[in-house]
Amino acid sequence: MSYDRTRRISEEIRKVVGNMLLEGEIKDTKIRNSKGLISVTSVEVVRDLKYAYIYISVLGDNPETILDGLKRASGYVRKEVGRQVDLRYTPEIIFRLDHSIENGVEMSKMISELNQNSTEE
Repeated sequence: MSYDRTRRISEEIRKVVGNMLLEGEIKDTKIRNSKGLISVTSVEVVRDLKYAYIYISVLGDNPETILDGLKRASGYVRKEVGRQVDLRYTPEIIFRLDHSIENGVEMSKMISELNQNSTEE
């Protein structure tokens, strides 16, 4: 039963943080001046609801710079999550980079190269 609850809470937090990024509510200069696409790929809330790990993907910009900006804004993000998601205790927000999209693009390139090499032979 608690698994379903943490999954629902994770999804709500993902929606709130995704909307904050989409609407430009996070005022940190590293995020505001970003030319890349920032997206929330997933949120993992631990069972006791103390921590929420938010995985982000950054395309077209320096991911480490964006991550630093999000870490600095984590207090504001936590406050907004607490305001929009009805919980007794708002989890501490921890941002992490998700490299799955980059890994997928790299794998796709390697497959294309292999296919190209096999047709040349």
